Amino acid sequence: WQKTSRLLATRSHNFQRDLSSITHLAFALALWPLLHRSQTTTNTTTTMKIAAAALLAFAAHTQGFTLPSPSGQSTALFSFAPSPGSAQGTMAPPRPGVASNPAPPGAKPMRVGKAAKVVKVQGNSLKTWGFLDPRVERVQVKLETEGRPLNADVELWQGPDNTPVKVRVYIENGSKRPFNAVVETPRGPNTIAVRNIGQMEFPMDAQVLSIDGGAPAQGNDFRTIQGGALRTYPFDPLVDSVELILKTDGRPLNALIELLQGPNNKKKVIEIYTEDGLDRPFSAILETPGSGNVIRVVNTSPVEFPLVASVQPYEVGKVGDYGEPVLGGDSDAAMATTVSQW
Repeated sequence: WQKTSRLLATRSHNFQRDLSSITHLAFALALWPLLHRSQTTTNTTTTMKIAAAALLAFAAHTQGFTLPSPSGQSTALFSFAPSPGSAQGTMAPPRPGVASNPAPPGAKPMRVGKAAKVVKVQGNSLKTWGFLDPRVERVQVKLETEGRPLNADVELWQGPDNTPVKVRVYIENGSKRPFNAVVETPRGPNTIAVRNIGQMEFPMDAQVLSIDGGAPAQGNDFRTIQGGALRTYPFDPLVDSVELILKTDGRPLNALIELLQGPNNKKKVIEIYTEDGLDRPFSAILETPGSGNVIRVVNTSPVEFPLVASVQPYEVGKVGDYGEPVLGGDSDAAMATTVSQW
């Protein structure tokens, strides 16, 4: 209000001064015809010069509608005074602790940690995990259930209509023998697709996480399996899990892996297709609880496509105490009941 009052007073003073100047100008214009009539033709030029000089003198004193000079304070509504040390038209320096151009959250991509989120995949449904970072060269896929059968398809998608790796898994008990495999994903980005092809009553839990650095599993004691041939690997009851590696010399890989426990009793069946068995070898950890476990590897390709396989014990004697006697049966449930009774 004080600013407004001072501004109105200044404007009123200017108006009064301009009104006086206009009055003098009007008086001069009124005298002009009389002077013109009274003067002769010879004196007309002199009179016009005098009148013009008078008009210019009066006009020089007029300052109507002249804006006042701008001050340092702004008159805009809700405006802020400039900060000390900052010139007009320049940005003031940022306050301590405040970034001048903070990056939006999530600007930098985050790599998947070691503890991947467990995703529930219902029956007849599909879940995908996309890895946009081309540095992700391999991912680990783990599928399990609460004890019910597991029936799933695992695929690697790379580009439109390109599926270089396909895996079909059947497990009798997804809790005792989960599916745990490593899928090579060179030249990203890549997407892992997991489809539960079981019924609605058979959901499963899926975990997919990237593996930082390292190299593909090397294995040892590789054995050649010709196209259409098979090889079996029996294991001692003390072996709790087995490491399996299959690869070729760059040709496609087609194989069938079966975990047998007893005559023709298939506990786990895995069908594998790999576009390039050297660039994308297949490696997995197979749980082998109990006794009488045999792994059978079948090369389902023609004779022109051999493969090499390495099947070695991974964990030995870490699951249970095999020194306890088994009374009343050979199943794990009977063993647990007998031990609890003792």
